[in-house]
Amino acid sequence: MPDSLVDLPTAQPNAAQPDAAQPKYQQLIETILVGIEQGTLELGQQLPSINEWASNQGVAKVTVAKAYEDLRQRGVVRSQHGKGFYVASTNVRTSLNVLMIFDTLNAYKETLYDELKAALPADASLSVFFHHYNPSVFESLIRNNLGRYNAYVVMPHFDNDVTDTVALIPADKLLLLDQLLPNLPGDYSAVYQDFEQDIYQALTAAFEQLKLYSSLTLVQSKDRFQYIPAATLAGFQQFGQDHNFPCHIVDSYSDALVRAGEAFLFFADRDLVSFLKQVDRLGLRLGQEVGLLSYDDTPMKEILAGGISVISTDFAQMGQTAGRLLTSRQREKIANPGGLIRRNSL
Repeated sequence: MPDSLVDLPTAQPNAAQPDAAQPKYQQLIETILVGIEQGTLELGQQLPSINEWASNQGVAKVTVAKAYEDLRQRGVVRSQHGKGFYVASTNVRTSLNVLMIFDTLNAYKETLYDELKAALPADASLSVFFHHYNPSVFESLIRNNLGRYNAYVVMPHFDNDVTDTVALIPADKLLLLDQLLPNLPGDYSAVYQDFEQDIYQALTAAFEQLKLYSSLTLVQSKDRFQYIPAATLAGFQQFGQDHNFPCHIVDSYSDALVRAGEAFLFFADRDLVSFLKQVDRLGLRLGQEVGLLSYDDTPMKEILAGGISVISTDFAQMGQTAGRLLTSRQREKIANPGGLIRRNSL
């Protein structure tokens, strides 16, 4: 068995919030455990002495001694009088304890959650909270749970930048879901949508049907908050410019918008229902005299009004990929597949 002395990396506290993360001795423990899990520390490997590691970390000797004693009691480290400390076991893999922070609950998030949970090991635990687009609630959920979980799955759906808040979470424990944060530092995981390209490519795929109508109107639903990424609006506008097709954006739905010969794209399901009621009142034929697209697929849209055409990412696949990354403890950034699902409404 190897018995050579190894240099351990410096256990870095959370740079954005040094006092909010785990205690220093716990950070030292994590350094050992991660090293064993990643294979950089092998069975029988000699570890630095208390004096050496205390000097390297700039901490008190008692802090290092506390970390070693904790690991010794777990059976991970053994001490040999007069010689030092050694790796005694490589069986250190801990059960996943995951905190998931969603924006809000709806049908496609249930699909995502179910698939993610199914992809986790049987002994994994999963706690779910919702921020409801409230930055203060979001920050409190993160700050109050730092150090309590070994994985954090976060959906950062906000109009304002929440990078500083998300950066409180250690990068090696973070998985961003649905959306990237371009300015977030660190080697974190993500399963995300490319919002701009996804809507552009979906509308391009639908162009032959869209040409049957005089225009396409995107309804934002600003009277009640409905999160729509800026990149989605940019992709929508770019499609109109590149295809020389009239594309309009309105703040909110009203029955007065509904006119024969035009097509509409809805994000909020309540607006979708109001639109369908107005189409029925006007006696218009959906998919012939008026066109309809919806964003984000749900089982209901497969059968509603004979089938609603949607632009959607594959939420089942997103959940499966996120579960795989959490289970394997790999750090990757993966674009989730999505596109147009053609049904009878367009």
